[in-house]
This record gives sequence, structure tokens and C-alpha cells, in this order.
Amino acid sequence: MKSLLHWSSAIALIAVAVMMLAVYGNRGQWGQAVVVAAILLAAAWLLSPLFGGRQSPWSALRQDQEREPGVVIFWRPGCVYCMRMMASLGRTRRKAQWVNIWRDAEAASFVREHNDGNETVPTVILRDGVYTNPDPETVRRELVRG
Repeated sequence: MKSLLHWSSAIALIAVAVMMLAVYGNRGQWGQAVVVAAILLAAAWLLSPLFGGRQSPWSALRQDQEREPGVVIFWRPGCVYCMRMMASLGRTRRKAQWVNIWRDAEAASFVREHNDGNETVPTVILRDGVYTNPDPETVRRELVRG
């Protein structure tokens, strides 16, 4: 059931996109129909659990962190603050390890441990500690430095 909740926003946007295609298409306004549907489908992709691509599991990254600390960013699809972090970091975001807490129960547990039982993201591991929703510039400086 929890998995379905993760998909609910994306499914709703896809349904609205299909309805908009039908409504605008019925009126013969196919150009508008395609534009509106494309925008809604792009938003559905950003909110879906599929957004973010392949990632390493937290269990493997945790072992790496003990040997060679790096930047780890815990996030989840649909989180506005996570999208802001991704956009603000630009290309430097590739240097960080991203962990989707909806795909990794251990990662979600780690985030809850550091946020009073809440799954507040982005939660970021930097060299000097764990931070909840840090300033993207702080994270960028760490990525460039490291």
C-alpha cells in the first residue's frame, strides 16, 4: 500500500494528461493538447519513484563512508527541497552519492534517526556531520573541495 502512495501523484498527473488530450483533442486543438500533456507527463516523471536513475544502496555506501568520506544526499521523488538541491548543485551534483529513501528502507531509517523520527529530506552527510536541508552552496563547496 505504501508503494502505491509513492506513485499516487504521478498517477494522478498521468490521468489528468489523458483527460486533457481527450478534451482538447475533441475540440480539434491537438497542438494545445500535446503541449499540456507533455508538461503534465514531465511533472509526473519528476514526482514518480523512477526519477533519479540508478543509485547505490545505503548499506554499500555506509561502508565506503567509513573508509573514504564523501557527500551523500538522501532524497525522495516529489520533494521540492530535493529538486531545489539538485538544480542548485548543477553539474557538481554528479560528485555526490544520491540515495532515494523510498527505494531503500535502511536509508529511510538513517534519515529518521537523524531527524527526530521524521523522513525529512534532503538529509546530507558532509565531512563534518549530518545536516537536514542544508544550504545548497554549502554542499557545492564540499563537492568542489572534495
